[in-house]
Amino acid sequence: MKIGFIGLGVMGAPMARHLADAGYEIVTVLNRSPLPKDLQASVVASPAEVARASEIVITMLPDTPDVERVLLGQNGALEG
Repeated sequence: MKIGFIGLGVMGAPMARHLADAGYEIVTVLNRSPLPKDLQASVVASPAEVARASEIVITMLPDTPDVERVLLGQNGALEG
């Protein structure tokens, strides 16, 4: 199963790593946080592409404006 994970910061990276270790394929988009070296993940260009490539999308974002931008903005996850 492919899981889209948006927000690989302090909380998101360990969560995505646990999912990958459990055998799930992770799809992500990079913004502020680089891809952790020990995380196997496919990187795409936008949140919309994360949604198109995944069966489930998880976000781990800091506040409401970030969530709104990632979900509702141009190339946001809801476009996928």
